[in-house]
Order: sequence, then structure tokens, then C-alpha cells
Amino acid sequence: MKVMTSILLLAVVLLSGCSSLGVKPWERDILARDDMALDNAPMDSGFDDHIYFSKEASSGGKSFGGGGCGCN
Repeated sequence: MKVMTSILLLAVVLLSGCSSLGVKPWERDILARDDMALDNAPMDSGFDDHIYFSKEASSGGKSFGGGGCGCN
């Protein structure tokens, strides 16, 4: 039990070492670039969503009209 408590305490101490890290104001411009976006091609993701949800007949699509046939 003592060993398990020691390991848990060590893990908490090691994981809390990174908790004070943050994004500095001068680093925000790097993260705001278009190529750093999670979805940098919204047109392509819209097409992918349309294809995926038109094949999912049970869901009826995300925000598209029609069912699983691909019709709008």
C-alpha cells in the first residue's frame, strides 16, 4: 500500500509540473495561422460531411434535407 501511494504521489507531482504552462501573447500569432487550424479547408470538410451523412441513412444527415439517398 505504501509503494502504491508513493507511485501515485510521484505521478501527481510529475504531472503538475506542466500545469503552469500557457500561451504567451507573442506566441498567439503562430497559433492563429491558417495552417495551424484544425479545419483549414472548410469547403472540403463540408463535402466530406455531406458524403458521410448522406450514406448514413439512419441519421438522416447532419443539417441536410433528405435521407440516405444523398438527395437535398
